[in-house]
Parts: sequence; structure tokens; C-alpha cells
Amino acid sequence: MIKYLGSKRRLVPVLEELASASGARTAVDLFTGTTRVAQALKRRGLEVTAVDSSRTADVLARCYIASDPADPDLAPAVLADAVAWLNSLEGEPGYVTETFCVASRYFRPENGARIDAVRSAIESEFAGTPLWPVLLTSLLEAADRVDSTTGLQMAYLKQWADRSYRPLALRVPELLAGRGRALRGDALDLAGGPRLGPVDLAYLDPPYNQHRYDANYHVWETLVAWDAPEHYGVACKRVDLRSPDGRSAFNSRRTMPDALDRVVRTVEADVVVLSYNDESWLTREQLDACCSVRGHVEVLAFDSARYVGARIGIHSPAGEKVGTVSHLRNTEYLVLAGDRTVVRRMARAVREAGPLPSAPSAAPPAAPPTPSPVVDVPA
Repeated sequence: MIKYLGSKRRLVPVLEELASASGARTAVDLFTGTTRVAQALKRRGLEVTAVDSSRTADVLARCYIASDPADPDLAPAVLADAVAWLNSLEGEPGYVTETFCVASRYFRPENGARIDAVRSAIESEFAGTPLWPVLLTSLLEAADRVDSTTGLQMAYLKQWADRSYRPLALRVPELLAGRGRALRGDALDLAGGPRLGPVDLAYLDPPYNQHRYDANYHVWETLVAWDAPEHYGVACKRVDLRSPDGRSAFNSRRTMPDALDRVVRTVEADVVVLSYNDESWLTREQLDACCSVRGHVEVLAFDSARYVGARIGIHSPAGEKVGTVSHLRNTEYLVLAGDRTVVRRMARAVREAGPLPSAPSAAPPAAPPTPSPVVDVPA
């Protein structure tokens, strides 16, 4: 699983408990990201539709949600042979090496050359086949294991991370049995529309701030698109990210409340589960009001550690620390809305299951765990 800001790793057991208690057989994850939640629901036996607007999330969804190991084209021996062949390829420097290893420092050049060679081979040998999204997912995850960032690709580390010295090595993704779909598109366009259709349970984890996920993870977007785009700034972002056309209504404080309200109202689902936190643009009262159109509302709250970047601090483009950490923890909300009997049963099941597993301490380390990041300053 690639590093992703906003990952719901610790909330997955709660979401699984909610899905089971709801009695749902079908579900949609409308802002699927890494597909972590969609995978958990599929693993529980639900037929899942994973939705996202980013190229990266769509590839992950096509691998983990839409693919089924029962497909002969995805048999274990077939996948193992394809991954072994890709791992045997010699490095061949290209766009990734030039852009993300020389002009910037996301990967060491030897791994960049391997990424170039493997990505080219996936396109030339597997495009249009069921293997394409699975092998591309394998490459994305392999590259993530040897990158030199704190997770976000708005920045890279001033000094090479220890993991960046490891050789790139692809692994066979663990596919999940069962039916599922991947839809690439805007939640505003798909919710309530014929492409999505009705489901028993809808899970919503919308963006919480102005930062676009395709900008936060622009290296993965370029690896998927494989289009050698022009780039700008220290972080070598895709130049098309400067266009306002690609901005989501969920990335603006002005437009986000209406966008969320519209999705909550129009998505065809018996129960809606909305994930949010107390650092975002809507208050707890606004969340209640937004979801009350679906019926009875219950809110579950969980203490959570903030993103690792919050513990490192604020740095200038030269890598000098220029700010202090304001706080290390926040509160994650799960808002449940729907039929009163069902929603109360779901909330009761979670409360009776007890607290979340303990997270690692968020106390600031004596010294930064990684070198100071170099941040991108858009031109």
C-alpha cells in the first residue's frame, strides 16, 4: 500500500464493523484514494465500486477492486512470471531518471533507470490487458518503497532517505476474490447518476483542504499517464496542474460545503458513512445538518495522530526550519446517516467493540526522524 495522506488505516476495523452491522451487500467508496477502505469492504464479501478522479487511484482500484484472481489471465503463475520478468530488466534512464532523480531527488538514479525500463515494458507488452493495472500497481508500490520523501510529493528530502538505497523490487499484488468495479470520475458527477446506481452503503472520505491529491502525488500521476509532461518548480510538478480546470469543488472552502451537501443528498444508498476531522472546513454541527437529510444521524469520534510532516515542522525552500508544530493530534469523525434502526445498530456495534488499537506515540522525537524536506514553491 503506497503512503497516502489521509489514509484510514486505523479506522478500517471500525468501518468493517459498521459494514457488517449495516447488513450491506453492496457499497461504494466515493473518494477511494489508495482503496484501503474499498479493499476492506471487498474482503468482507461486499460487492464494491471504487470511485476517484485521479489516475493513480483508478489504477489501484482496477487492480484491487475490479480484478479477480479467478480470472485465468491473472492466475498466480501468470502474475509471478510477469513480475519476475520485469524484475530482470536492466535499467534504462529516461524521463523518470531525468526529472525525478536529476532535476529533483525523489529516487536515486539507479532506481530511476529501473523505473523507466519497467514502466516502458508494462506499456509495450501489457497495455490493454488485465495485467496492465496489476503490474502498474506493483511498480507504483515498489517505487514507493524506495522513494526519498515523507509521503507527500510536494517535497523531497534534502538528504537521501535510507530506504532510497534499496534496489527497486516489484512484488505480486495480493488480489482479492470477488466482484467489484472501478470508476474514474468526479463524485459530483457520479453520485445519483446511472453509471453508479444504487448501493446499500456509501462511504465518503472527501478532501479536507485546498491541496489537490493529483498534485500531492504528481509523480504517481505521471507514472500512470506515462506522457513525459513539461514540469515546473523545485518539485517538478506536471505543468497541467497549474490549470484551474482540474481543481475539484472539494478543494475550495467556498465551494466545498455545497459540493458535499449535493453528494450526500444525491448518492443512492440506504446508509451513508461520512469521514471527516476537526481540522477541516465544516464544524460538527454543519456535518450533522448536511447528513440529516438522509435520516437519523449518529457521530463517532476517534482521537488520532496527525500526518508525520506535522511532527517534523515547517521548513523553508532551503530546508531550514522556520516554524513550530502547533499540535500533534486531531479528532476523526465518522458520521452515520440513514434509517434510525440500522444506524443505531451500527453505532452500537462499534461502541461495544471497544477502543481502537493504540497508535504509536505522537510525541516529538529528540531529532527529526528524516532530513529536512525541500519544499516546492510554485512559479
